[in-house]
Amino acid sequence: MTKVVVLDDYQDVARGLGSWEQLADTIELTVLHEHVDDTEELVARLAGAQVVVAMRERTPFDQRRLERLTDLRLLVTTGMTNAAIDLQAARDLGITVCGTASPPAPPAELTWALILAITRNVCREDRAVRAGGWQHTIGPELAGRTLGVIGMGRLGSRVAAFGKAFGMRLLAWSANLDPAAAEAAGAEPVSKQELLGDSDVVTLHLRLSDRTRGIIAAPDFAMMRPTAYLVNTSRGPLVDEPALVEALRSGRIAGAGLDVFDTEPLPADHPLRSLPNVVVTPHLGYVSTGGYQTYFREAVEDIAAWLEGSPVRVL
Repeated sequence: MTKVVVLDDYQDVARGLGSWEQLADTIELTVLHEHVDDTEELVARLAGAQVVVAMRERTPFDQRRLERLTDLRLLVTTGMTNAAIDLQAARDLGITVCGTASPPAPPAELTWALILAITRNVCREDRAVRAGGWQHTIGPELAGRTLGVIGMGRLGSRVAAFGKAFGMRLLAWSANLDPAAAEAAGAEPVSKQELLGDSDVVTLHLRLSDRTRGIIAAPDFAMMRPTAYLVNTSRGPLVDEPALVEALRSGRIAGAGLDVFDTEPLPADHPLRSLPNVVVTPHLGYVSTGGYQTYFREAVEDIAAWLEGSPVRVL
């Protein structure tokens, strides 16, 4: 029997959403619901596991960790990219890494949930009504205002389409932006400075890399309007988090909608948990019923193909 361990199944859904019965006679399945941060504990929990299924980037697998997982032969990640896995180290150690599809709709939809929640003060007013209050804030309408999309890949383009449906003017920028693609999506390609200075809402849709880490920092907040909002559903380190906290505290920007953070889960004493002009969600962008069905169905397919000696979706 091949020992398979599924990590970070916070919502206890992996067994129900994956077709594990297809592998019932060949694997011994263990599902961990709590996040294991400590390396020593993680190595102990994964002892004897030849296959590990990682949920997105919740658990890092750097060279040091991979070297200590001497039984590991197949690492499956949900999604076809995972910045938390050292792919070269895995190859050097003879560990196959496979991925799954990742539907673009859920994170794009959550982006709009955050845009609406922060601009119209949905969460603040919800708390006020529950406490007996009524109408404390005034939020801007989106129609006729400007949405700045940083990163016009498949997610950014989808978010831009939503912005167009809301009647917003669209601006686009990224270091490798294709102007024709931006214009095809109805967005005007501009410089980073123009986008930050002219946008009422700035939303990030970039992959995290050495080039994009900290791409929004204190000088960038200084270029934004004090009435503008920042939304990030991509990766926390795209934004200089201390600079963001200061911009929110000082009123340099009006607010932020955040689904991602430098440290996840977000520490209990983190200031972003208490600032009134922030809406925070616990990295829910990819967390949807359809998305999870895809993840675990294809994870089972990856394991089955590997067991047969013909791995698929190899990264």
